Amino acid sequence: MTIVSKIPCTIVTGFLGAGKTTLVRHVVENAKGRRLAILVNEFGDVGFDKSFLAACGVEGCTEDAIVELPNGCICCTVADDFVPALETLLARAEPPEHILIETSGLALPKPLVQAFQWPAIRSRVTVDGVVAVVDGPAVASGAFAEDPAALEAQRAADQSVDHDNPLEEVFEDQLLCADLVVLNKADLIDAPTRARVRAEVEGHLPRAVKVVETANGVIDPRVLLGLGAAAEDDLDARPSHHGEGEDHDHDDFETVALPIRPAITAGDLAARVERAAGTDGVLRIKGFAEVEGKAMRLVVQGVGRRVVHHFDRPWRAGEPRDGTLVVIGLKGFDRDAVAAALAG
Repeated sequence: MTIVSKIPCTIVTGFLGAGKTTLVRHVVENAKGRRLAILVNEFGDVGFDKSFLAACGVEGCTEDAIVELPNGCICCTVADDFVPALETLLARAEPPEHILIETSGLALPKPLVQAFQWPAIRSRVTVDGVVAVVDGPAVASGAFAEDPAALEAQRAADQSVDHDNPLEEVFEDQLLCADLVVLNKADLIDAPTRARVRAEVEGHLPRAVKVVETANGVIDPRVLLGLGAAAEDDLDARPSHHGEGEDHDHDDFETVALPIRPAITAGDLAARVERAAGTDGVLRIKGFAEVEGKAMRLVVQGVGRRVVHHFDRPWRAGEPRDGTLVVIGLKGFDRDAVAAALAG
């Protein structure tokens, strides 16, 4: 009797702009010949992360190795999108040795882990581990949670008060499901602040989970791959704000793709993105743009008032240079204000 080893899958979750794609790209760049496949989930109309990953230009980081699941949260489209995509990877002549799954920043990881119990994939793949990427400076600024003590006092004083915070619930569910927490951008906060953020993160964890600090998603792949968690068999240890089989609602969020004219300089565009990111309710801005006189494509990402940009690759011959930025925000954010800020 031949025993077939299951292919390990690592689920990378984390809030918007925490650095998931950068971390995945670093793992791929340092895979040392290991045959990896990537499933990347976008929440919105424009696929950004697949293109960013495929631009690596290293072995194993090709269009064929990356499968994109756009226009919908992966945890809400398990049967229609995720399982067929996974089966396609497994049916290849040379199946991957390890699969990395990058979820949308709005996704709950537990329903995705539950999908690995489906008969079609249970005997062939296993969840090696759930990795939650945390944006250290954002948590330090209180971006995901209001004052817990004040919140509890308010609840006790007035049971009719609706204090639900959808962002906090998403953030907490990602931590509650994690086998490893990556505290990213740790270089941007001082030691006392890092200690405070670690304590806050650890306070959300229901069990012993290691927290590692990183800068720019740089981490030895051996730390992430090979956790051996078999998370699909350990669901009871991963509590959630949402009940078993219960769908969660993304009506709290919305996204829009906006065309961007060529920038005079990279700094000019970054300044416009920073102004747009300051609009009430905007969570993240990301995308590509052209800079006048430059042969390279500019990648821009903004979370809050923090905007980063870099040239990732040359424009291809005949490739349209139409710049587009995807804006993700709370339902009802002022799209016109964002468009005006980006227009300069």
